[in-house]
Amino acid sequence: MLKIKEIKAKSIIQKSALPGSDYVINPYIGCLHGCIYCYARFMKRFTNHPEPWGKFIDIKVNAPDLIPRDTKKYKDKSIGISSVTDAYQPIEGKYKLTRGVLKKLIPPQPDLWILTKSDLIIRDIDLLKQFKKCVVGVSLSTLDDKIRKEVEPLAASVERRINALKKLKEAGIKTYVFISPIFPFLTDWQGIIEKTKNFAGEFWFENLNLYSSLRNNIYSWLKNHHPELAERYQEIYFTKNNYWNKVEKEIADYGRKNKLDFKIYFHH
Repeated sequence: MLKIKEIKAKSIIQKSALPGSDYVINPYIGCLHGCIYCYARFMKRFTNHPEPWGKFIDIKVNAPDLIPRDTKKYKDKSIGISSVTDAYQPIEGKYKLTRGVLKKLIPPQPDLWILTKSDLIIRDIDLLKQFKKCVVGVSLSTLDDKIRKEVEPLAASVERRINALKKLKEAGIKTYVFISPIFPFLTDWQGIIEKTKNFAGEFWFENLNLYSSLRNNIYSWLKNHHPELAERYQEIYFTKNNYWNKVEKEIADYGRKNKLDFKIYFHH
């Protein structure tokens, strides 16, 4: 059962602990994309929801009103939208909170970055073009939409995301592809690069991090869909090996050889 709740937040711009970002904005608590690997499920500790992560959403209905008017505080500061939620998850189509937030951020002109798995972001191209510094990332973990449905069941299809990336690029908006998470033996990161290189100015990489809160999810998924990989994942994550060091080196070598602008955010 899905629990949708409208709330009034006390603040909307929070200081960020993310590298390269001064502040973050999350118009929603929770995310309905249902990604089995989502690290943001730790946010459940700060809610009173008995529902599992992915089955509830708190809607900060006053989010746009909490953006200060005519302030210089955020000018030239980096503000990220979507650090523990997806600001363009389907319910944004109804509430338009992210769009309202963007409108209020235009006067202070922060350095804006957004990350999403949704093509709904193309709705707001008219606003994004009004920021002097704006970069939009589209997250992809696979090109296989069958696997996408397994791990990101309610997120936009691979085709729709790549099309959104193309439209953003055509509109003159700086773009990047976040290849995350990289699933061992399943994520074709070179294929993702080849498929999107004409629409992305930068590539970011992150490996699958098996937080203790995610392990049951991941192994249940492997058992049901890829049982032949369960033992190999055990070896990668629970024995001494250099698997991720090798992948990291392969990415770095490939990036340099192909003159890509790239960043690697691996967890070892």
